[in-house]
Amino acid sequence: MSSETIYRVEEEADVRIPLSDGITLSARVWRPVGCGPVPAILEYLPYRKRDGTAARDALTHPYMAARGYICVRVDMRGCGESDGLFDDEYSEQELSDGVEVVNWLAAQDWCSGAVGMMGISWGGFNGLQIAALAPEPLKAVVTICSTTDRFADDIHYKGGVMLGENPGWASTVLSWFSTPPDPALVGQNWRDIWLDRLENTPFLAERWVAEQVRSAYWAHGSVCEDYSAIKAAVLTVGGWHDGYRNTMGHLVDNLSAPVKGIAGPWIHKYPHFAVPGPQIDFLGEMLRWWDHWLKGIDCGVEADPAYRCYVMDSVAPETSFTHRAGRWVGLEQPRGAGLRRFYLNGAGLADEAGSVSREVGTDLACGRGTGEYFPFGFGPGELPDDQSADDALSMCFDSDPLDRGMDIVGRARVKLALSSDGPRAQIAVRLNDLRPDGSSALIAHGFLNLRQRQGADRMVDMPVGETVEVEVLLDQIAYHLPEGHRLRIALSPSYFPFIWPEAEPVTFSVSGGCIELPHLEGEGAPVAFKGPKTAAPLELEQLTPRNESKDIRLEGTRIVHEIIGEDGVVRNPETGLETREKVHEVFSAERFDPATASACFTWERSYGRGDWRVLINSFLRMESTGEDLVLTADLRASEVLRDGEVEVFQRDWRVSVPRL
Repeated sequence: MSSETIYRVEEEADVRIPLSDGITLSARVWRPVGCGPVPAILEYLPYRKRDGTAARDALTHPYMAARGYICVRVDMRGCGESDGLFDDEYSEQELSDGVEVVNWLAAQDWCSGAVGMMGISWGGFNGLQIAALAPEPLKAVVTICSTTDRFADDIHYKGGVMLGENPGWASTVLSWFSTPPDPALVGQNWRDIWLDRLENTPFLAERWVAEQVRSAYWAHGSVCEDYSAIKAAVLTVGGWHDGYRNTMGHLVDNLSAPVKGIAGPWIHKYPHFAVPGPQIDFLGEMLRWWDHWLKGIDCGVEADPAYRCYVMDSVAPETSFTHRAGRWVGLEQPRGAGLRRFYLNGAGLADEAGSVSREVGTDLACGRGTGEYFPFGFGPGELPDDQSADDALSMCFDSDPLDRGMDIVGRARVKLALSSDGPRAQIAVRLNDLRPDGSSALIAHGFLNLRQRQGADRMVDMPVGETVEVEVLLDQIAYHLPEGHRLRIALSPSYFPFIWPEAEPVTFSVSGGCIELPHLEGEGAPVAFKGPKTAAPLELEQLTPRNESKDIRLEGTRIVHEIIGEDGVVRNPETGLETREKVHEVFSAERFDPATASACFTWERSYGRGDWRVLINSFLRMESTGEDLVLTADLRASEVLRDGEVEVFQRDWRVSVPRL
């Protein structure tokens, strides 16, 4: 059956999918009319299909359905209008349910028996994880902005260092999974369902902060544990301005199943509408993938380069871009064939190693130009700024101006000989482009908890005052460094609030090292994508204005990062549902006393239609107190009635988590 035929699409808002324990999950389904049994494409998420992803879904699923696929958007257990209770991200229950859904879809008389999974972020994660469980009907996966390793390369930890987004994501989850189902679909039972969810809302901040090494908890759901378990064909996609930059390379390098990778300039969004541009015909790329692996139509996908990446041009740093200049190249591996080493030599980078004797200490003002871990368009100025202010607080090694341009493609590797005056230390390594206009543009960065230098599954104190050899992998990148530009390596023992600081300030000394840069060496055929297209957008009604602000300031000796993101009240004209969400984040610390670090997150959410309206307010704070990390949280829920607001639920948490 050719996908050149365009079918009329019918939609069902609440198809119930039964599970073996009696629970049913709610699915929104788009069906092509008059085409007989066809493959099913599943997107399986916790993000409320009625409002959370409704606008995004409108751009994608109807397009695929019109081309001969059943598109199924399922809310996970305990989310949206699905029964049951949410327990944790990527839990055994979530993945078991997902396998049941795949098998149920394949057994329906309107399905050909072949199933694909697609998704971005959470849906990209569990698509890979369910593929690793190998349900027989699952033939192909499209995974966007995901990871293969939940400890080394996710929102919680990087290089064994806790990210500032670890408690931030926990606060988001606390508010998100305490929301009610839509009464328009579940009826008057909505309130009982909501109260049950509120009573059982898990406090995941404690677990995520406590698991400070690569334990069995993080190994679960990390498909890097056994790449060979994945049998489905995988199209892996991501963006250089997203937090998940390495998955495309990992999968292309390691899967034995059919795999192709696409790495563009985008943030944490689908590539047919993500910024920075250029956007691509991502729906066309997915359609080719589905047609080949689910329908057996030869679309030439197996002849595509293994790895198509966008080599970004050097530009002056900005905290937001609508477009990044560059060019697409096709490679058979996710790195250039060339390898150039620059050695530390004095205060510079040179072709030969030289004498080095330098030191740098903790200063939590280093990190002001960091940008967000995964920019996704909620809040202002999410991308890295000029790195010059952070460079001034770091140990920097600069190269001479390049005598010829270089296309850096792959993961840079930094090797260092260093010592620390304290047993607990971390290092942030940034690779910067020193441009002739005087700006310092971030190319890539990497982090390492120096106590995990011998493996992420253990903590081994630094031998105070003794030199050790360490290696830091930077994130994958594709970046053109022009002739006349200089490279800079910037080293610091803190990078707040992107990474959470150790309890005590440290000074580390560097006595040698090098950086290994993979670069293109004549390989890489030009490739081209068609321009983006989508289904008709859902025109949401903006009832109150959006509000965004970001303020990074010094209050005496205290560094403060304050961010506000508010969507305003938005109405979905198809459902009449009105929603609002607002987040207020404040990270702060005394510059030279990391034990004073704190992070506060406040979320406000509201849902309503006519006389029905509910409010959810959550607060989470994490602060350092020497040997412990103290978590304080509060969750409140209210109904808005004619005579005023009535609180229906309130719960507090306070726990101390020892630092390992």
